[in-house]
Amino acid sequence: MRGKKRWLIAASLILLLVALAGWRFWAWRAGTGAGPDPSTFPPAPAPAAGASYDVLVVGGQPEGVAAAIAAAGQGAKVLLVEKRDGLGGLFTYGWLNFIDMNYGPHYELLTRGTFQEFYRRVHGSVFDVSEAKKVLAAMVGRYPNLAVSLNTSFKEPILEGNKLVGIRAIKDGQEMAFYAGRVIDATQDASVAAAAGVPYTVGAEDIGEKDRRQAVTLVFRLGGVDWQALAGAVGGQIKDAKISDRAAWGFNSIAKGYQPSNPRLRLRGFNIARQNDGSVFINALQIFGVDGLNPASRQEAMELGRQELPAITAFLQTHLPGFAGAQLLGTAPELYVLETRHIKALYQLDLNDVVFNRYFPDAIALGSYPVDVQATSPQDTGYVYGRPEVYSIPFRSLVPEKIDNLLVVGRSAGYTHLAAGSARVVPIGMATGDAAGVAAVYSLQVNKNFRELAASLQDIKAVQDKLVKMGAYLKDYHIKNPLENHWAFSGLKFVNHWGLIVAGYDNNWKLDTPISRISFYYMTANALKRAAGRGDLVAAKADLLKPYLDAGNLNRGDAAKLLLTYLGVDTSTLDPGAAVTMAGAKGLLPLDHTGSDPAGAVTGAEAYYATERLCALLGKK
Repeated sequence: MRGKKRWLIAASLILLLVALAGWRFWAWRAGTGAGPDPSTFPPAPAPAAGASYDVLVVGGQPEGVAAAIAAAGQGAKVLLVEKRDGLGGLFTYGWLNFIDMNYGPHYELLTRGTFQEFYRRVHGSVFDVSEAKKVLAAMVGRYPNLAVSLNTSFKEPILEGNKLVGIRAIKDGQEMAFYAGRVIDATQDASVAAAAGVPYTVGAEDIGEKDRRQAVTLVFRLGGVDWQALAGAVGGQIKDAKISDRAAWGFNSIAKGYQPSNPRLRLRGFNIARQNDGSVFINALQIFGVDGLNPASRQEAMELGRQELPAITAFLQTHLPGFAGAQLLGTAPELYVLETRHIKALYQLDLNDVVFNRYFPDAIALGSYPVDVQATSPQDTGYVYGRPEVYSIPFRSLVPEKIDNLLVVGRSAGYTHLAAGSARVVPIGMATGDAAGVAAVYSLQVNKNFRELAASLQDIKAVQDKLVKMGAYLKDYHIKNPLENHWAFSGLKFVNHWGLIVAGYDNNWKLDTPISRISFYYMTANALKRAAGRGDLVAAKADLLKPYLDAGNLNRGDAAKLLLTYLGVDTSTLDPGAAVTMAGAKGLLPLDHTGSDPAGAVTGAEAYYATERLCALLGKK
């Protein structure tokens, strides 16, 4: 009996260990922690006309894949609709296979959940595109309750009042309707939201620069590259580059030597990524003046880029070590378009939220990518508006204005133009996709719409708990802002929001740095145009303010005269001391913090304060 009892105990322990190992394997494989085996879920209806689902995800971008997987992982019946013949969007059709990673202060990964599984399965931050397509297909394929309809183009929303209840789509030339309790827009351009009537801005429109568009990129493919020869030149012959076994980046000194045939083109520093077949993808060719919402404009840009590639290939053959035998193999099927729409949401994530590391009570994702806004013309190289440590995305930024039953994820969610310089990257988008999928199912379970969910911290906490259980990372780092008590902090946030200063990777706000006359002129002029809607006033005073168009340092007396000129004061006979006193009395200069010496140098802090106050006085009512 004792032997049999020992055998039963041993067998039980073995079964327990096997079960535990299986649970751990499933948790690792799915990236979602503990939970039911999805293979046991009842299947979703086939994507036929009139089919109905719990959750409908439009867009097979990585963000849409994450949303569909997260919703399916909660047991919901899900349909994922994608216009292409496969999943992955920008990653697999734009060939953007350098992942913009987001790490915390101790190099811990911030974007976990579905993204972390994808990252592991494609073996890191530089991946093979064909492998990535297979990985994404396998990730969705393990859920019988997740139906996928490829080659299916969104046509129009189906609305009942302000409720989105489904979409009409075109598949194989046939129009069909799909219905769902909740819809998630994961298209690149928030196409569903826009068609449903959600208000939005385009590009930099929200900071008064309606026609300002970031360059698009055409990624191209080369064969015949000698990777070892390139590696041998990096660090020696080529000082401004880095290389690993799968990727190389930098090479700005070489790229600057290329003279394009068209002024709308520029070759910037290279991102070079190896594929499993030995070929390489190169992300470097910028194309300016492209309307990302216009198919004809995109097609024209694609043709323009393709025409330039033989000359670029010849240039690389003679200027880049290891490329002497390079052969042009083709281009990505689609352009890499960084930005189009920004939907108006319950909360618009702002640049200040990002660079000052704000943690929201309704946080559903974390990020830390630098605020990288790409060049808008061949005359600039783009700007880095700051580098956060860790900030959060609030759930409210996924909830659009006006339309119910809808969430928007990805680069076109509720971010300002400048905040999107960081929040647009795919890992953050996949984390918001996870949150949208979980929130969609939870909202159905508790019978609340997304607006009601956003207003309830108790419900938000329930969503956050579910996210964490499925592998998300939502730690509050409690990062204190050392500038929040600075007397000029309000002014700093003001000029930041309107894109009037560039802090760079080292977050240099230049509060104590003397500002030049010309910088102050352009700061005030652009602030009046963008923030106050007073471009008329800037034009009217331009001749009077021409003396400020030089690079010399600005003193307080001249700053006072510039500010008063905008107010209509004739400063031609006003001595500097009197001008400072008058400007201080009108609240334009912070004399109690800086003193009233008219010869004193004006620092960034004083300039930011003055710019905010000027716009407050002159803004259109």
